[in-house]
Amino acid sequence: MIENYSEDSIQTLDWKEHIRRRPGMYIGKLGDGSYSDDGIYVLLKEVMDNSVDEFMMGFGKKIEVSVENGKVFVRDYGRGIPLGKLIDAVSKMNTGAKYDSKAFKKSVGLNGVGVKAVNALSYKFTAQAFRGGEVKRAEFSRGELSLENEIEPSHEKNGTYIEFIPDSEIFGSYAFREEFIEDLLKNYSFLNSGLSIHFNGKIIESKNGLLDLLEEKMNEPGLYPPIMLKDEDLEVALTHTNQYGEEYYTFVNGQHTTQGGTHLVAFREALVKTVREFYNKSFDVADIRQGIVAAISIKIEEPVFESQTKTKLGSKDMSPDGTSIRNYINDFVKKHLDNYLHKNPETAEILQRKILDSEKERKAISGIQKLARERAKKVSLHNKKLRDCRIHYNSNDERKLESSIFITEGDSASGSITKARDVSTQAVFSLKGKPLNSYGLTRKIVYENEEFNLLQAALNIEEGIESLRYNHVIIATDADVDGMHIRLLTITFFLQFFPELIKNGHLYILQTPLFRVRNKKETRYCYSEEERINAIKELGANPEITRFKGLGEISPDEFSHFIGKNIRLDRVRVRKEDVSRELLEFYMGKNTMSRQNFIIDNLIVDEEML
Repeated sequence: MIENYSEDSIQTLDWKEHIRRRPGMYIGKLGDGSYSDDGIYVLLKEVMDNSVDEFMMGFGKKIEVSVENGKVFVRDYGRGIPLGKLIDAVSKMNTGAKYDSKAFKKSVGLNGVGVKAVNALSYKFTAQAFRGGEVKRAEFSRGELSLENEIEPSHEKNGTYIEFIPDSEIFGSYAFREEFIEDLLKNYSFLNSGLSIHFNGKIIESKNGLLDLLEEKMNEPGLYPPIMLKDEDLEVALTHTNQYGEEYYTFVNGQHTTQGGTHLVAFREALVKTVREFYNKSFDVADIRQGIVAAISIKIEEPVFESQTKTKLGSKDMSPDGTSIRNYINDFVKKHLDNYLHKNPETAEILQRKILDSEKERKAISGIQKLARERAKKVSLHNKKLRDCRIHYNSNDERKLESSIFITEGDSASGSITKARDVSTQAVFSLKGKPLNSYGLTRKIVYENEEFNLLQAALNIEEGIESLRYNHVIIATDADVDGMHIRLLTITFFLQFFPELIKNGHLYILQTPLFRVRNKKETRYCYSEEERINAIKELGANPEITRFKGLGEISPDEFSHFIGKNIRLDRVRVRKEDVSRELLEFYMGKNTMSRQNFIIDNLIVDEEML
């Protein structure tokens, strides 16, 4: 039957209804807080952007942030929203001061949307503006004004207070993770020296800006002291390490552009050109950038991003009538980096030695690399090893942030996940047996080992993670000894050859239930012994209890519960205090006897089992 298409079919949605029906257009994706890019963190970011913009304009050195039981508070000490326009500023689309480049010359939020999306997607939203000894307060629920106070006298300092509770009708059962919030707030501090952020009793601030960012992100010292280059609108910090790949942290007007954009492309080009000219040698691009760790922060007028979530810069010019970003960054790097290398010959010598070492290794594996690529093409990758999805992270689809790939062990597990997955956003890659322990091996092994070669081909990271095809790379192995070993070997591979994949928050572990407890009315899936005991108590007498021995034992129908909206994921994180090289050396090195003695010395015996 053909639907009747008439005037009645045409609908006009008001601002809040449009946001609630199409949240992806405004905050990327929803999620329950398991991922750092889930919508609830974007809501916080939208509020923080406004407060940080005030600091950048010279108003308010402190921002207070509190997150507790799903409720978020943000208080800044900027100029405060003009009282008579408070309601308009938080509830009328395309309304804001940032269209006025005199008031906010180099701001992130230029579309007049951000905080309105927070309002519409919150069960409760409260805004207060303190200005000139007076205060105005307004409360909303799901974008609807529920309370408006008259302007009253106040002894509070100037600034803005925002409180919101994300709406469970939109986000379902969600929970904020403090670690993700801290990462977000630290980035603000690195980019704004002098700003003090008070978060749940902690003070987050930075004295050295991007140098502190590199110090935070690097797990081992650089080959030379980090180089800091700076002018009014551009800051760059960089060094090289012995790790593989390239690692970049890029920002535009304080916004973390996780997918880079025109500023990153320009910097990478400028770096290569400057280095070649300084040494007067036509070094290969890959050799110059191998092992680089860099942070780039640029300020431009009226930036254009590829989506409302602002993860990739699309602007080509510094301002509507200004110099091109490419030319500006090229001139900046040429001038400042060239000067630095001339003034610091020790650093210049170390950098040249690093480039020559990379060149030597590249040439040693060039033939193997070519053969490996040909082999990957000949193997029926998309039919045998990889069950691909339709939407990829490097596409322009609005659901690209949801793109995931499950790395599984064996045919039975991959078969169950394949049948249960969302074919639009979830891909499956099947490992054959246990991967090779790659710790301490060179990149040559990636191309000689078929499993690793096909895995990096599936992820599309042969030339680095810029073209990564999936936002979430999820290791899905059995919760037994063999499964844990495969998980560790896979993580070791990424740490050894693609550490930026982990540092940029793309690698996760899938949590699957250990037990199923059910009676005739209800089924509970339990992820721990404690959950199993509680489920038995709550379901009453004699429930049926199943212990899942492996992913292959879980039916596709059941798997859909674990990889859908209720998916449980643990992000693989590499913290400064982990000192990953030392940990890997102990756990994955050739010191078998040391590990054996460690196990014996730390063995806990359960006397009830004797």
